[in-house]
Amino acid sequence: MQQLNGVIRNYPWGSRTMLAKLRGAESPTDRPEAEMWFGAHPAAPATIDGRPLDELIAADPEAALGPRVRARFGDRLPFLVKLLAAGEPLSLQAHPSIEQAREGFARENALGIDLSASERNYRDDNHKPEVIVALTEFSALSGFRPVDQTRELFAVLDCPALDHYGSILGSEFGGEGENGNLRALFTTWITIPAITREALIEAIIDSAVHHVDRGDWISDALRVVIELNERYPGDVGVLGALLLNHVILAPGESMYTPAGQLHAYVHGLGVEIMANSDNVLRGGLTSKYVDVPELVRVLRFTETADPRVGHDSAGTVLDPAEEFQVRTHRLAAGEQLRIDEDGPAIVLCTSGAVSGVSAGGSLWIPAADPAVSLQAGDAGAQVFVVTV
Repeated sequence: MQQLNGVIRNYPWGSRTMLAKLRGAESPTDRPEAEMWFGAHPAAPATIDGRPLDELIAADPEAALGPRVRARFGDRLPFLVKLLAAGEPLSLQAHPSIEQAREGFARENALGIDLSASERNYRDDNHKPEVIVALTEFSALSGFRPVDQTRELFAVLDCPALDHYGSILGSEFGGEGENGNLRALFTTWITIPAITREALIEAIIDSAVHHVDRGDWISDALRVVIELNERYPGDVGVLGALLLNHVILAPGESMYTPAGQLHAYVHGLGVEIMANSDNVLRGGLTSKYVDVPELVRVLRFTETADPRVGHDSAGTVLDPAEEFQVRTHRLAAGEQLRIDEDGPAIVLCTSGAVSGVSAGGSLWIPAADPAVSLQAGDAGAQVFVVTV
Protein backbone atom coordinates (compact mmCIF):
# COMPACT_ATOMS: atom_id res chain seq x y z
CA MET A 1 0.00 0.00 0.00
CA GLN A 2 1.38 3.39 -1.03
CA GLN A 3 0.21 6.99 -1.04
CA LEU A 4 -1.17 7.99 -4.44
CA ASN A 5 -0.93 11.65 -5.43
CA GLY A 6 -3.76 12.95 -7.59
CA VAL A 7 -3.46 15.42 -10.45
CA ILE A 8 -5.54 18.61 -10.50
CA ARG A 9 -7.15 19.53 -13.82
CA ASN A 10 -7.98 23.19 -14.40
CA TYR A 11 -11.04 23.79 -16.59
CA PRO A 12 -13.12 26.99 -16.80
CA TRP A 13 -16.21 25.31 -15.29
CA GLY A 14 -14.35 24.35 -12.13
CA SER A 15 -14.43 25.97 -8.71
CA ARG A 16 -11.89 28.17 -6.96
CA THR A 17 -13.05 26.96 -3.54
CA MET A 18 -14.60 23.46 -3.48
CA LEU A 19 -11.55 21.25 -3.99
CA ALA A 20 -9.28 23.62 -2.09
CA LYS A 21 -11.53 23.56 0.98
CA LEU A 22 -11.83 19.79 0.86
CA ARG A 23 -8.03 19.47 0.82
CA GLY A 24 -7.56 22.15 3.46
CA ALA A 25 -5.64 24.28 0.96
CA GLU A 26 -5.67 28.06 0.57
CA SER A 27 -8.91 29.31 -0.97
CA PRO A 28 -9.87 30.80 -3.39
CA THR A 29 -7.33 29.41 -5.83
CA ASP A 30 -5.80 31.41 -8.68
CA ARG A 31 -7.44 29.19 -11.30
CA PRO A 32 -10.64 27.14 -11.28
CA GLU A 33 -9.96 23.60 -10.10
CA ALA A 34 -12.36 21.27 -11.89
CA GLU A 35 -11.14 17.73 -11.28
CA MET A 36 -8.53 15.78 -9.38
CA TRP A 37 -7.60 12.51 -11.10
CA PHE A 38 -6.58 9.37 -9.22
CA GLY A 39 -5.74 6.73 -11.76
CA ALA A 40 -3.52 5.63 -14.62
CA HIS A 41 -5.01 7.40 -17.62
CA PRO A 42 -2.05 8.57 -19.76
CA ALA A 43 -3.49 12.09 -20.05
CA ALA A 44 -2.94 12.73 -16.34
CA PRO A 45 -1.70 9.73 -14.35
CA ALA A 46 -1.52 9.98 -10.57
CA THR A 47 1.93 9.45 -9.09
CA ILE A 48 3.64 7.43 -6.37
CA ASP A 49 6.91 8.94 -5.18
CA GLY A 50 7.03 10.94 -8.41
CA ARG A 51 6.48 7.95 -10.74
CA PRO A 52 3.32 7.89 -12.89
CA LEU A 53 0.94 5.09 -11.98
CA ASP A 54 0.58 3.94 -15.58
CA GLU A 55 4.34 3.37 -15.75
CA LEU A 56 4.35 1.45 -12.48
CA ILE A 57 1.54 -0.81 -13.73
CA ALA A 58 3.29 -1.37 -17.07
CA ALA A 59 6.49 -2.39 -15.25
CA ASP A 60 4.72 -5.29 -13.47
CA PRO A 61 1.07 -5.67 -14.53
CA GLU A 62 0.69 -9.04 -12.82
CA ALA A 63 1.57 -7.61 -9.41
CA ALA A 64 -0.40 -4.41 -9.96
CA LEU A 65 -3.61 -5.84 -11.45
CA GLY A 66 -3.64 -9.54 -10.67
CA PRO A 67 -4.47 -12.42 -13.04
CA ARG A 68 -8.26 -12.03 -12.86
CA VAL A 69 -8.26 -8.37 -13.84
CA ARG A 70 -5.58 -8.84 -16.51
CA ALA A 71 -7.55 -11.68 -18.09
CA ARG A 72 -10.65 -9.48 -18.34
CA PHE A 73 -9.19 -6.02 -19.06
CA GLY A 74 -5.62 -6.49 -20.24
CA ASP A 75 -2.64 -4.66 -18.79
CA ARG A 76 -4.24 -1.35 -17.88
CA LEU A 77 -6.17 -0.22 -14.83
CA PRO A 78 -9.82 -0.47 -15.91
CA PHE A 79 -11.15 2.45 -13.84
CA LEU A 80 -10.44 6.10 -13.11
CA VAL A 81 -11.39 7.92 -9.89
CA LYS A 82 -11.95 11.68 -9.76
CA LEU A 83 -12.95 14.41 -7.40
CA LEU A 84 -15.17 16.68 -9.49
CA ALA A 85 -16.05 20.27 -8.60
CA ALA A 86 -18.61 21.92 -10.87
CA GLY A 87 -18.62 25.63 -10.11
CA GLU A 88 -20.43 26.22 -13.40
CA PRO A 89 -22.34 23.89 -15.72
CA LEU A 90 -20.35 21.40 -17.76
CA SER A 91 -21.04 20.85 -21.44
CA LEU A 92 -24.04 18.89 -22.64
CA GLN A 93 -22.36 15.60 -23.54
CA ALA A 94 -22.46 11.86 -24.01
CA HIS A 95 -19.88 9.08 -24.07
CA PRO A 96 -19.55 6.32 -26.69
CA SER A 97 -20.04 2.59 -26.26
CA ILE A 98 -16.88 0.48 -26.34
CA GLU A 99 -17.56 -0.53 -29.96
CA GLN A 100 -18.07 3.11 -30.98
CA ALA A 101 -14.93 4.16 -29.09
CA ARG A 102 -12.76 1.54 -30.76
CA GLU A 103 -14.06 2.43 -34.23
CA GLY A 104 -13.85 6.18 -33.65
CA PHE A 105 -10.34 6.03 -32.16
CA ALA A 106 -9.06 3.97 -35.09
CA ARG A 107 -10.82 6.26 -37.59
CA GLU A 108 -9.34 9.46 -36.17
CA ASN A 109 -5.90 7.85 -35.95
CA ALA A 110 -6.15 6.90 -39.63
CA LEU A 111 -7.09 10.49 -40.45
CA GLY A 112 -3.95 11.68 -38.67
CA ILE A 113 -5.78 13.80 -36.07
CA ASP A 114 -3.40 14.49 -33.21
CA LEU A 115 -4.50 13.19 -29.80
CA SER A 116 -4.24 16.70 -28.38
CA ALA A 117 -6.11 18.40 -31.25
CA SER A 118 -9.18 20.41 -30.24
CA GLU A 119 -11.26 18.69 -32.95
CA ARG A 120 -10.39 15.21 -31.66
CA ASN A 121 -13.44 13.28 -30.38
CA TYR A 122 -11.82 9.99 -29.38
CA ARG A 123 -8.71 10.26 -27.20
CA ASP A 124 -8.62 6.55 -26.37
CA ASP A 125 -10.36 3.33 -27.43
CA ASN A 126 -12.50 2.78 -24.35
CA HIS A 127 -16.05 3.49 -23.27
CA LYS A 128 -16.88 5.59 -20.20
CA PRO A 129 -19.77 4.40 -18.04
CA GLU A 130 -19.62 6.54 -14.91
CA VAL A 131 -21.03 7.06 -11.44
CA ILE A 132 -21.13 10.32 -9.49
CA VAL A 133 -21.53 10.20 -5.71
CA ALA A 134 -22.46 13.58 -4.26
CA LEU A 135 -20.35 15.12 -1.49
CA THR A 136 -22.48 18.29 -1.46
CA GLU A 137 -25.89 18.92 -2.95
CA PHE A 138 -25.27 18.10 -6.60
CA SER A 139 -27.38 19.35 -9.51
CA ALA A 140 -27.30 17.53 -12.84
CA LEU A 141 -29.21 16.91 -16.05
CA SER A 142 -29.22 13.29 -17.17
CA GLY A 143 -31.21 11.16 -19.58
CA PHE A 144 -34.25 12.04 -21.65
CA ARG A 145 -37.17 12.30 -19.24
CA PRO A 146 -40.29 10.26 -20.06
CA VAL A 147 -41.98 11.83 -23.07
CA ASP A 148 -45.34 12.21 -21.36
CA GLN A 149 -43.65 14.43 -18.75
CA THR A 150 -42.03 16.54 -21.47
CA ARG A 151 -45.44 16.98 -23.11
CA GLU A 152 -46.74 18.13 -19.72
CA LEU A 153 -43.92 20.66 -19.42
CA PHE A 154 -44.57 21.96 -22.96
CA ALA A 155 -48.27 22.36 -22.11
CA VAL A 156 -47.43 24.40 -19.02
CA LEU A 157 -45.13 26.65 -21.04
CA ASP A 158 -47.97 27.34 -23.49
CA CYS A 159 -45.45 28.85 -25.89
CA PRO A 160 -46.75 29.22 -29.47
CA ALA A 161 -43.22 29.16 -30.89
CA LEU A 162 -42.75 25.74 -29.28
CA ASP A 163 -45.99 24.20 -30.53
CA HIS A 164 -44.64 23.17 -33.92
CA TYR A 165 -41.68 21.35 -32.39
CA GLY A 166 -43.77 19.86 -29.61
CA SER A 167 -45.96 18.22 -32.22
CA ILE A 168 -42.94 16.14 -33.28
CA LEU A 169 -43.30 14.23 -30.02
CA GLY A 170 -46.71 13.09 -31.22
CA SER A 171 -49.74 12.35 -29.11
CA GLU A 172 -49.32 8.66 -28.25
CA PHE A 173 -48.01 7.81 -24.80
CA GLY A 174 -45.33 5.14 -24.28
CA GLY A 175 -44.21 2.48 -26.72
CA GLU A 176 -41.24 1.98 -28.98
CA GLY A 177 -42.16 4.98 -31.08
CA GLU A 178 -41.00 7.34 -28.36
CA ASN A 179 -37.37 6.73 -29.28
CA GLY A 180 -37.93 7.93 -32.84
CA ASN A 181 -39.87 10.97 -31.64
CA LEU A 182 -37.08 12.01 -29.28
CA ARG A 183 -34.49 11.52 -32.01
CA ALA A 184 -36.53 13.57 -34.48
CA LEU A 185 -37.06 16.47 -32.07
CA PHE A 186 -33.48 16.59 -30.78
CA THR A 187 -31.89 16.35 -34.23
CA THR A 188 -34.26 19.04 -35.51
CA TRP A 189 -33.30 21.39 -32.70
CA ILE A 190 -29.54 20.95 -33.04
CA THR A 191 -29.64 21.56 -36.80
CA ILE A 192 -32.02 24.54 -37.17
CA PRO A 193 -30.41 27.86 -38.24
CA ALA A 194 -28.93 29.90 -35.41
CA ILE A 195 -31.33 32.82 -35.90
CA THR A 196 -34.32 30.46 -35.68
CA ARG A 197 -32.88 28.68 -32.64
CA GLU A 198 -32.18 31.92 -30.79
CA ALA A 199 -35.71 33.23 -31.42
CA LEU A 200 -37.18 29.95 -30.19
CA ILE A 201 -35.11 29.98 -27.02
CA GLU A 202 -36.03 33.61 -26.35
CA ALA A 203 -39.72 32.72 -26.62
CA ILE A 204 -39.30 29.70 -24.34
CA ILE A 205 -37.46 31.74 -21.70
CA ASP A 206 -40.10 34.51 -21.86
CA SER A 207 -42.70 31.87 -21.03
CA ALA A 208 -40.59 29.94 -18.51
CA VAL A 209 -40.03 32.89 -16.17
CA HIS A 210 -43.75 32.87 -15.36
CA HIS A 211 -43.65 29.26 -14.07
CA VAL A 212 -40.63 29.07 -11.77
CA ASP A 213 -42.62 29.35 -8.53
CA ARG A 214 -44.87 26.31 -9.00
CA GLY A 215 -42.97 24.33 -6.38
CA ASP A 216 -42.79 21.16 -8.48
CA TRP A 217 -40.43 19.34 -10.85
CA ILE A 218 -41.47 21.58 -13.73
CA SER A 219 -40.39 24.77 -11.96
CA ASP A 220 -37.08 23.10 -10.99
CA ALA A 221 -36.46 22.09 -14.60
CA LEU A 222 -37.32 25.52 -15.94
CA ARG A 223 -35.06 27.30 -13.45
CA VAL A 224 -32.13 25.25 -14.73
CA VAL A 225 -33.00 26.03 -18.36
CA ILE A 226 -33.15 29.75 -17.52
CA GLU A 227 -29.80 29.54 -15.69
CA LEU A 228 -28.15 27.79 -18.63
CA ASN A 229 -29.45 30.41 -21.05
CA GLU A 230 -28.04 33.17 -18.85
CA ARG A 231 -24.60 31.56 -19.11
CA TYR A 232 -24.87 30.44 -22.75
CA PRO A 233 -27.46 32.70 -24.41
CA GLY A 234 -29.18 31.07 -27.38
CA ASP A 235 -27.00 27.94 -27.17
CA VAL A 236 -28.38 24.72 -28.63
CA GLY A 237 -27.66 23.05 -25.30
CA VAL A 238 -30.44 25.10 -23.73
CA LEU A 239 -32.95 23.31 -25.97
CA GLY A 240 -31.38 19.94 -25.19
CA ALA A 241 -31.68 20.66 -21.47
CA LEU A 242 -35.41 21.16 -21.91
CA LEU A 243 -35.75 17.42 -22.64
CA LEU A 244 -33.63 16.02 -19.79
CA ASN A 245 -34.29 14.94 -16.22
CA HIS A 246 -33.17 17.49 -13.65
CA VAL A 247 -31.68 15.58 -10.73
CA ILE A 248 -30.67 17.01 -7.36
CA LEU A 249 -28.53 14.56 -5.40
CA ALA A 250 -28.23 14.93 -1.65
CA PRO A 251 -24.79 14.19 -0.15
CA GLY A 252 -24.22 10.44 -0.38
CA GLU A 253 -26.67 9.86 -3.22
CA SER A 254 -25.46 8.47 -6.55
CA MET A 255 -26.27 8.68 -10.24
CA TYR A 256 -25.18 6.33 -13.02
CA THR A 257 -24.57 7.42 -16.62
CA PRO A 258 -24.26 4.64 -19.24
CA ALA A 259 -22.86 5.00 -22.74
CA GLY A 260 -24.95 7.18 -25.03
CA GLN A 261 -26.87 9.00 -22.27
CA LEU A 262 -27.06 12.76 -22.75
CA HIS A 263 -26.15 14.61 -19.57
CA ALA A 264 -24.59 17.70 -18.02
CA TYR A 265 -23.41 18.31 -14.47
CA VAL A 266 -24.67 21.71 -13.32
CA HIS A 267 -23.24 22.43 -9.87
CA GLY A 268 -21.72 20.65 -6.90
CA LEU A 269 -18.87 18.54 -5.55
CA GLY A 270 -18.71 14.78 -5.92
CA VAL A 271 -16.62 11.66 -6.39
CA GLU A 272 -16.80 10.37 -9.96
CA ILE A 273 -15.78 6.85 -10.89
CA MET A 274 -15.65 5.69 -14.49
CA ALA A 275 -14.10 3.28 -16.91
CA ASN A 276 -10.58 4.46 -17.75
CA SER A 277 -11.45 6.82 -20.61
CA ASP A 278 -11.56 10.49 -21.53
CA ASN A 279 -13.88 10.26 -24.56
CA VAL A 280 -16.50 13.03 -24.68
CA LEU A 281 -18.93 13.97 -27.48
CA ARG A 282 -20.27 17.46 -26.81
CA GLY A 283 -23.60 18.94 -27.85
CA GLY A 284 -23.58 22.47 -26.45
CA LEU A 285 -23.04 24.65 -23.35
CA THR A 286 -19.36 24.90 -24.20
CA SER A 287 -16.79 26.81 -26.20
CA LYS A 288 -15.06 23.52 -27.01
CA TYR A 289 -15.42 21.50 -30.20
CA VAL A 290 -18.95 20.25 -30.92
CA ASP A 291 -19.41 17.47 -33.48
CA VAL A 292 -23.18 17.23 -34.00
CA PRO A 293 -23.27 14.24 -36.41
CA GLU A 294 -20.96 12.19 -34.18
CA LEU A 295 -22.94 13.07 -31.05
CA VAL A 296 -26.21 11.99 -32.66
CA ARG A 297 -24.54 8.77 -33.79
CA VAL A 298 -23.64 7.75 -30.22
CA LEU A 299 -26.77 8.98 -28.41
CA ARG A 300 -29.36 6.58 -27.02
CA PHE A 301 -32.81 8.12 -27.56
CA THR A 302 -34.51 6.20 -24.78
CA GLU A 303 -36.54 7.47 -21.85
CA THR A 304 -34.97 7.46 -18.38
CA ALA A 305 -37.38 7.78 -15.51
CA ASP A 306 -34.68 8.32 -12.88
CA PRO A 307 -30.90 8.02 -13.36
CA ARG A 308 -30.21 7.62 -9.63
CA VAL A 309 -28.82 4.35 -8.28
CA GLY A 310 -28.92 3.09 -4.71
CA HIS A 311 -26.43 1.56 -2.28
CA ASP A 312 -26.63 -1.78 -0.52
CA SER A 313 -26.21 -2.30 3.23
CA ALA A 314 -22.42 -2.57 2.84
CA GLY A 315 -22.23 0.84 1.12
CA THR A 316 -21.69 -0.60 -2.38
CA VAL A 317 -23.07 1.57 -5.18
CA LEU A 318 -25.52 -0.54 -7.19
CA ASP A 319 -24.41 0.32 -10.72
CA PRO A 320 -24.00 -2.21 -13.56
CA ALA A 321 -20.47 -1.24 -14.68
CA GLU A 322 -18.02 -4.13 -15.04
CA GLU A 323 -14.87 -2.01 -14.75
CA PHE A 324 -15.34 -0.86 -11.16
CA GLN A 325 -17.11 -1.39 -7.88
CA VAL A 326 -17.49 1.49 -5.44
CA ARG A 327 -17.96 1.19 -1.68
CA THR A 328 -18.48 4.15 0.61
CA HIS A 329 -17.58 4.04 4.30
CA ARG A 330 -17.98 6.43 7.21
CA LEU A 331 -15.51 5.46 9.90
CA ALA A 332 -15.65 6.54 13.52
CA ALA A 333 -12.51 7.75 15.29
CA GLY A 334 -10.01 4.91 15.42
CA GLU A 335 -12.26 2.51 13.49
CA GLN A 336 -10.52 0.05 11.22
CA LEU A 337 -11.43 -1.00 7.68
CA ARG A 338 -10.02 -4.24 6.25
CA ILE A 339 -9.39 -4.43 2.50
CA ASP A 340 -8.64 -7.82 0.98
CA GLU A 341 -8.90 -7.90 -2.82
CA ASP A 342 -7.44 -10.05 -5.60
CA GLY A 343 -7.31 -6.99 -7.86
CA PRO A 344 -6.17 -3.38 -7.56
CA ALA A 345 -7.84 -0.89 -5.23
CA ILE A 346 -7.77 2.88 -4.86
CA VAL A 347 -8.87 4.35 -1.53
CA LEU A 348 -9.91 8.01 -1.62
CA CYS A 349 -10.38 9.99 1.60
CA THR A 350 -12.94 12.80 1.39
CA SER A 351 -13.13 13.90 5.04
CA GLY A 352 -11.08 13.38 8.18
CA ALA A 353 -8.04 11.14 7.80
CA VAL A 354 -7.29 7.46 7.38
CA SER A 355 -3.91 5.72 7.77
CA GLY A 356 -2.04 9.00 7.45
CA VAL A 357 -3.96 10.25 4.41
CA SER A 358 -6.20 13.31 4.84
CA ALA A 359 -9.12 14.58 2.78
CA GLY A 360 -8.22 14.79 -0.90
CA GLY A 361 -5.55 12.13 -0.53
CA SER A 362 -5.59 8.53 -1.72
CA LEU A 363 -3.89 5.16 -1.38
CA TRP A 364 -2.91 2.61 -4.04
CA ILE A 365 -3.22 -1.05 -3.11
CA PRO A 366 -1.87 -3.34 -5.84
CA ALA A 367 -3.30 -6.81 -6.32
CA ALA A 368 -0.15 -8.50 -4.99
CA ASP A 369 -0.41 -6.81 -1.59
CA PRO A 370 -1.75 -8.86 1.30
CA ALA A 371 -4.89 -7.73 3.11
CA VAL A 372 -4.51 -4.32 4.72
CA SER A 373 -6.30 -2.65 7.64
CA LEU A 374 -6.89 1.07 7.43
CA GLN A 375 -7.50 3.11 10.57
CA ALA A 376 -9.44 6.36 10.83
CA GLY A 377 -7.92 9.32 12.61
CA ASP A 378 -9.22 11.11 15.70
CA ALA A 379 -11.96 12.90 13.72
CA GLY A 380 -13.08 9.78 11.86
CA ALA A 381 -13.10 9.58 8.08
CA GLN A 382 -15.17 9.19 4.97
CA VAL A 383 -13.51 6.95 2.40
CA PHE A 384 -14.34 5.56 -1.03
CA VAL A 385 -12.89 2.17 -1.91
CA VAL A 386 -12.80 1.47 -5.65
CA THR A 387 -12.04 -2.04 -6.86
CA VAL A 388 -12.77 -4.24 -9.88
